[in-house]
Amino acid sequence: MISSYSDLSGKTAVVTGGSRGIGARTARALAANGARVCVVGRDEQALGEVVTAITGAGGTAVAAVADVTSDADLTAVRALVENELGPVDILAAFAGGQGYPTPSAELTEQRWHQVLDSDLTSVFLTIRTFLTGMIERAHGSIITMSSAAGRQPSQANLAYGVANAGVVMLTRHLATELGPHGIRVNALAPTAIRTEKVAANMPEAVQQQVAAQHPLRRLGTPDDVAEAALFLASDASAYLTGITIDVAGGRITN
Repeated sequence: MISSYSDLSGKTAVVTGGSRGIGARTARALAANGARVCVVGRDEQALGEVVTAITGAGGTAVAAVADVTSDADLTAVRALVENELGPVDILAAFAGGQGYPTPSAELTEQRWHQVLDSDLTSVFLTIRTFLTGMIERAHGSIITMSSAAGRQPSQANLAYGVANAGVVMLTRHLATELGPHGIRVNALAPTAIRTEKVAANMPEAVQQQVAAQHPLRRLGTPDDVAEAALFLASDASAYLTGITIDVAGGRITN
């Protein structure tokens, strides 16, 4: 059962990384609360499935195939959203995920730039694309996606950790800068979320081992993250900005 926030009804939301996993679940949760949603990603078929699920449940959604490291693609997304759904009230910059472990001595310059572009530069470009409209309307909720790897050292590669730590500071900086314009900016930092990819690629025994490392003794779910995103998107968090919520089952301690 997804939480209900009546103030989200009639709002327009954009969710990048929306084709599957956390992004897809967040898009569906926003739509279930009456928001008009644009799901953004690179997999056209997967995006279509998310939109079909939303519209089949009586919601409103459109899909936008885009590379969020491309300024031109993002500009096209903004035009699509504003033409079909209206001005954007909620922006969930969730695209990313390049954390595959690599020893730092083996991390190439090319890979370093690729990960930072995917997980940090994309967030900046996405926010910049929609920021002018939010400033003009003096209203907006922006939610960024960091990671536990950006909060403390982990087995993820160095570039991924640095990029996600950068997302936390980007969030805090923008929150300070944009607060006077009526725009809130907050981050989510999940760990050990049992997405479709994790379920398919991590053996059950390993999942149980990872779960045992968390005080709540389970892996997180995309719904756990979507619930936190709904809260940050809604007026229930109207006096919160610049924070990072660790959706981590109690594992993050710093």
